[in-house]
Amino acid sequence: MGSGSYRNYFPSVSSTLSERFQAASGGAVTRMSIRNAMPVSMALLAALAVLGSLPRRLPAQEPSGAGTQQAPQTAPAPAPPAVPAKTTLADLSWLAGSWQGTWGPRIAQQVWMTPKAGTMVGAFQLTEKNDTLVIELFSLSEQPHGIELHLRHFTDSLTAWENDGPASLALSHGGSQDFVFENPRGGQPKRIVLRRIDADTYVSRSEIAPRKGPVQVTEIIYHRLKSQPARPASRFLLLH
Repeated sequence: MGSGSYRNYFPSVSSTLSERFQAASGGAVTRMSIRNAMPVSMALLAALAVLGSLPRRLPAQEPSGAGTQQAPQTAPAPAPPAVPAKTTLADLSWLAGSWQGTWGPRIAQQVWMTPKAGTMVGAFQLTEKNDTLVIELFSLSEQPHGIELHLRHFTDSLTAWENDGPASLALSHGGSQDFVFENPRGGQPKRIVLRRIDADTYVSRSEIAPRKGPVQVTEIIYHRLKSQPARPASRFLLLH
């Protein structure tokens, strides 16, 4: 807008203001009062022009620092990892039955009973030709802290090999395939691993750690012995 238009605009506004002043004072407003009012009206118009040139605020906008500020959105917390199920004797019930394997020229036989009252009982015999080399009794028992494996070796007359009692190993890892037992004390064996291959095959690995020398490992593959069906009793035909 040019200066000429301002000059044309202000006389009309001044005449309007004079008429309003005269109306408000009953016609007693002098030219001096109108002249004194002119600077005020011009300043008022200039302020209105400045305000009109400012950009209008959108209704949805809020001034900075005013009103309630929304908290920044954060990513949802990751779900906690799933806790693995505790291994029980039911996970080892597949051991129940008769098993046989070989260790060089020796024959190894195992028999496991089904779990009962929180315990599984088993027996082992190692033979070579017509000699019994060792007999082993063992048990798996459920304890508040987990499953324990207890075992002790005997001669064929059940004289114990160990003088300080049976060895005790605690289950450190249990799954659908591998069951690892470790000896927390200084006894032997230090570690036993039962690895299930399939429903009728598993591997028994025993590790003995002497004070000097390498770890001695014994590994036997066992196969389930199928129970033979009972043969029918012989029938004799009595001839008279």
